Amino acid sequence: QVQLVESGGGLVQPGGSLRLSCAASGRIFSINDMVWYRQAPGKQRELVATITNSGRTNYADSVKGRFTISRDNAKNTVYLQMNSLKPEDTAVYYCNCNVRENLLISRDYWGQGTQVTVSS
Repeated sequence: QVQLVESGGGLVQPGGSLRLSCAASGRIFSINDMVWYRQAPGKQRELVATITNSGRTNYADSVKGRFTISRDNAKNTVYLQMNSLKPEDTAVYYCNCNVRENLLISRDYWGQGTQVTVSS
């Protein structure tokens, strides 16, 4: 089994910054894609940013130029640096990792979510 623990959420004023972290632990051989999603009240969960195990990144149009995803493979951790935050960024943020547990098995795991609220 693998556990994902997120941290770094909170309340921030518009224009402010937050850095989210998601640390994976447990039966891990390697981690493929690491992804941040978010879900605002009454809305569907949406993909925010993706980083592959080679470091290639992809972002939702709504966050390009403001958010940066990165990873530390030695720590099995993915980060989301969020700058110039807007009220519409308010949501619960979830990390998702595709974990290779051995040479044959890969599974998707989800974190518990961390609340980000952008408000004055």
